[in-house]
Amino acid sequence: MSKAVENLTAARARAMEIRPRVGGFPTFAEVLRRAGVRRNEWQLPSAQSLYETELGPVMTMGTPVATDAHDVPMFDEQALVDALRADQGGHTTFQQFLASAWNAGVVRYVVDFAARNVSYFGVNGEEYREAYPAVEL
Repeated sequence: MSKAVENLTAARARAMEIRPRVGGFPTFAEVLRRAGVRRNEWQLPSAQSLYETELGPVMTMGTPVATDAHDVPMFDEQALVDALRADQGGHTTFQQFLASAWNAGVVRYVVDFAARNVSYFGVNGEEYREAYPAVEL
Protein backbone atom coordinates (compact mmCIF):
# COMPACT_ATOMS: atom_id res chain seq x y z
CA MET A 1 0.00 0.00 0.00
CA SER A 2 1.36 3.41 -0.94
CA LYS A 3 1.83 6.32 1.46
CA ALA A 4 -0.95 8.17 -0.38
CA VAL A 5 -3.42 5.31 0.21
CA GLU A 6 -2.33 4.87 3.84
CA ASN A 7 -2.68 8.60 4.52
CA LEU A 8 -6.10 8.88 2.86
CA THR A 9 -7.42 5.75 4.58
CA ALA A 10 -6.31 7.03 7.98
CA ALA A 11 -7.76 10.50 7.34
CA ARG A 12 -11.13 9.09 6.22
CA ALA A 13 -11.29 6.85 9.29
CA ARG A 14 -10.44 9.77 11.60
CA ALA A 15 -12.99 12.00 9.89
CA MET A 16 -15.73 9.41 10.36
CA GLU A 17 -14.84 9.10 14.06
CA ILE A 18 -15.25 12.79 14.83
CA ARG A 19 -17.85 13.81 12.25
CA PRO A 20 -21.10 14.97 13.86
CA ARG A 21 -24.30 13.40 12.52
CA VAL A 22 -25.87 16.76 11.68
CA GLY A 23 -23.80 19.06 9.47
CA GLY A 24 -20.87 16.67 9.47
CA PHE A 25 -19.48 17.26 6.00
CA PRO A 26 -17.43 20.38 6.88
CA THR A 27 -15.69 18.43 9.66
CA PHE A 28 -15.06 15.48 7.34
CA ALA A 29 -13.70 17.84 4.68
CA GLU A 30 -11.43 19.68 7.12
CA VAL A 31 -9.82 16.43 8.28
CA LEU A 32 -9.11 15.50 4.66
CA ARG A 33 -7.82 18.99 3.84
CA ARG A 34 -5.39 18.86 6.75
CA ALA A 35 -4.25 15.43 5.55
CA GLY A 36 -3.23 16.98 2.23
CA VAL A 37 -6.28 16.18 0.11
CA ARG A 38 -6.70 18.98 -2.42
CA ARG A 39 -9.63 17.79 -4.49
CA ASN A 40 -12.11 14.93 -4.64
CA GLU A 41 -14.19 14.03 -7.68
CA TRP A 42 -17.11 11.59 -7.54
CA GLN A 43 -18.66 9.92 -10.59
CA LEU A 44 -22.30 8.87 -10.36
CA PRO A 45 -23.94 6.43 -10.45
CA SER A 46 -20.78 4.28 -10.14
CA ALA A 47 -19.64 5.92 -6.86
CA GLN A 48 -16.07 6.04 -8.18
CA SER A 49 -14.05 8.66 -6.34
CA LEU A 50 -10.69 10.21 -7.25
CA TYR A 51 -8.79 11.95 -4.45
CA GLU A 52 -5.99 14.29 -5.49
CA THR A 53 -3.58 14.43 -2.54
CA GLU A 54 -0.16 15.88 -1.82
CA LEU A 55 1.20 12.31 -1.78
CA GLY A 56 -0.39 11.32 -5.10
CA PRO A 57 -3.79 10.46 -6.55
CA VAL A 58 -5.93 7.73 -4.98
CA MET A 59 -9.00 6.04 -6.50
CA THR A 60 -11.74 4.49 -4.39
CA MET A 61 -14.80 2.55 -5.44
CA GLY A 62 -18.01 2.85 -3.46
CA THR A 63 -21.27 0.98 -3.81
CA PRO A 64 -22.91 2.00 -7.10
CA VAL A 65 -26.32 3.62 -6.83
CA ALA A 66 -27.34 2.08 -10.16
CA THR A 67 -26.01 -0.73 -12.27
CA ASP A 68 -26.56 -1.82 -15.87
CA ALA A 69 -28.01 0.59 -18.46
CA HIS A 70 -30.12 3.54 -17.27
CA ASP A 71 -31.47 6.75 -18.67
CA VAL A 72 -29.66 9.67 -17.06
CA PRO A 73 -32.09 11.77 -15.02
CA MET A 74 -32.57 15.40 -16.03
CA PHE A 75 -30.75 17.87 -13.81
CA ASP A 76 -33.12 19.15 -11.13
CA GLU A 77 -31.46 21.81 -8.98
CA GLN A 78 -34.28 21.93 -6.42
CA ALA A 79 -34.20 18.15 -5.98
CA LEU A 80 -30.42 18.39 -5.48
CA VAL A 81 -30.80 21.16 -2.89
CA ASP A 82 -33.44 19.08 -1.11
CA ALA A 83 -31.03 16.11 -1.07
CA LEU A 84 -28.26 18.33 0.31
CA ARG A 85 -30.46 19.73 3.07
CA ALA A 86 -31.65 16.25 4.06
CA ASP A 87 -28.05 15.05 4.26
CA GLN A 88 -26.89 18.16 6.14
CA GLY A 89 -29.75 17.66 8.59
CA GLY A 90 -28.58 14.12 9.35
CA HIS A 91 -31.68 12.55 7.78
CA THR A 92 -29.90 10.36 5.22
CA THR A 93 -26.92 8.08 4.94
CA PHE A 94 -24.16 8.92 2.49
CA GLN A 95 -25.40 6.14 0.19
CA GLN A 96 -28.91 7.64 0.28
CA PHE A 97 -27.45 11.06 -0.50
CA LEU A 98 -25.60 9.66 -3.53
CA ALA A 99 -28.82 8.02 -4.79
CA SER A 100 -30.75 11.26 -4.32
CA ALA A 101 -28.07 13.27 -6.10
CA TRP A 102 -28.12 10.79 -9.01
CA ASN A 103 -31.92 10.98 -9.15
CA ALA A 104 -31.57 14.79 -9.27
CA GLY A 105 -29.45 14.42 -12.42
CA VAL A 106 -25.97 14.74 -10.90
CA VAL A 107 -23.42 12.72 -12.90
CA ARG A 108 -20.38 13.98 -11.01
CA TYR A 109 -19.41 16.34 -8.27
CA VAL A 110 -16.13 17.92 -7.25
CA VAL A 111 -15.02 18.99 -3.78
CA ASP A 112 -12.37 21.75 -3.70
CA PHE A 113 -10.94 21.55 -0.18
CA ALA A 114 -8.94 24.80 -0.42
CA ALA A 115 -11.89 26.85 -1.70
CA ARG A 116 -14.31 24.96 0.58
CA ASN A 117 -16.94 24.37 -2.04
CA VAL A 118 -18.63 21.53 -3.88
CA SER A 119 -19.73 21.72 -7.52
CA TYR A 120 -22.41 19.35 -8.82
CA PHE A 121 -22.71 18.70 -12.56
CA GLY A 122 -25.42 17.40 -14.87
CA VAL A 123 -24.81 15.61 -18.15
CA ASN A 124 -25.59 18.73 -20.22
CA GLY A 125 -23.16 21.01 -18.40
CA GLU A 126 -25.55 22.15 -15.68
CA GLU A 127 -23.79 23.17 -12.49
CA TYR A 128 -24.76 23.94 -8.94
CA ARG A 129 -22.07 25.11 -6.53
CA GLU A 130 -22.34 25.36 -2.79
CA ALA A 131 -19.80 26.60 -0.24
CA TYR A 132 -19.35 24.93 3.10
CA PRO A 133 -18.06 26.61 6.25
CA ALA A 134 -14.60 26.35 7.77
CA VAL A 135 -14.57 24.44 11.05
CA GLU A 136 -12.19 24.14 13.97
CA LEU A 137 -11.18 20.61 14.86
